[in-house]
Amino acid sequence: MSEILFIRHGPTDWNDAGRIQGRTDIALSEAGRVEVTSWILPLPYRQWRCFSSPLVRARDTAALLRLPVPEIIDDLQEMQWGAWEGHTLKTLRETDPEAFTRNEDRGLDFRPPDGESPRDVRERLRQWIASLSDDDLPAVAVCHKGLLRAALSLATDWDMIDDPLEKLREPCAHLYGVRAGKLYVKQLNITLKPS
Repeated sequence: MSEILFIRHGPTDWNDAGRIQGRTDIALSEAGRVEVTSWILPLPYRQWRCFSSPLVRARDTAALLRLPVPEIIDDLQEMQWGAWEGHTLKTLRETDPEAFTRNEDRGLDFRPPDGESPRDVRERLRQWIASLSDDDLPAVAVCHKGLLRAALSLATDWDMIDDPLEKLREPCAHLYGVRAGKLYVKQLNITLKPS
């Protein structure tokens, strides 16, 4: 078994405003850059190979953490939220509360108009994990909240209908074992905040 450590990008202005980013290429905010610069990534992860989403908020997070130059992986992009990108969940819920709740109750099959479902995200992550060779690992993957949730779903069979057994906190890293192309939880919520 080898290992992969998932880290979500630092904060953006859209995060602070509660706006859904999806594939919209929003940069880290100035406060987000300061925050990421303060994070402490424990050894030995700092020397591991690095993979990153192509979105600038993930690439800049990897650079600010002084990780090795990342290999850009399209499959590590955030979930495509389609017509809902730029909106807030509050606004979407207010527009048609019953329809939005019905959609949310679908768990892995929740789907924004013209977007992906969490099941789609989980499947592309599964395929990417299965493609990794022993030479690719151990590695750090700098990505997005949707990918963190997909990794947890893959490793635990979480259907996203109910809350996960353990909440994924921020700013934290999440360590998984990789065996025969599958993920296994090793340690969730490894804090990146300085003590």
